[in-house]
Amino acid sequence: MRNLIAIAAFALAAPVSAAPATSNAAAVQVVQSYYAALNRGDYRTAYALWDQNGASSGKSYAAFAKGFAQTASTRVVTGTPTNPDAGMSQRWIDVPVDVYAKLKNGRQQHFRGSYTLHRVVAGVGAPVSQQSWHLSSAKLTLAPR
Repeated sequence: MRNLIAIAAFALAAPVSAAPATSNAAAVQVVQSYYAALNRGDYRTAYALWDQNGASSGKSYAAFAKGFAQTASTRVVTGTPTNPDAGMSQRWIDVPVDVYAKLKNGRQQHFRGSYTLHRVVAGVGAPVSQQSWHLSSAKLTLAPR
């Protein structure tokens, strides 16, 4: 009986359908996971979602985490991925976003722009970890009020 309860609990916790790690939906999920990690204060996870083990964020981990010190919460609204681009063994895609941030002092901000995500194609000798989408760059600007 306990095993049946454990299996039922696991089934309820598991997603109904998971998008393949290389799909457009998976690229959107990476952006959403990034903001979910930021909201939890899990800056290690958020940093790791950037390409090159976080280096593509343009900051060291310490500087990255410090950059969110005054952020109380964030919310991201993602759009439909655009501009899929394929090189010989590389893939890129842009995910448009609207980001709403609330600072610890109560001030609210709204940013608009996009994230470019990158992955390596399977079968070219790259580690499996590089074959799923990672944040490669961000183009966000403060939206007019």
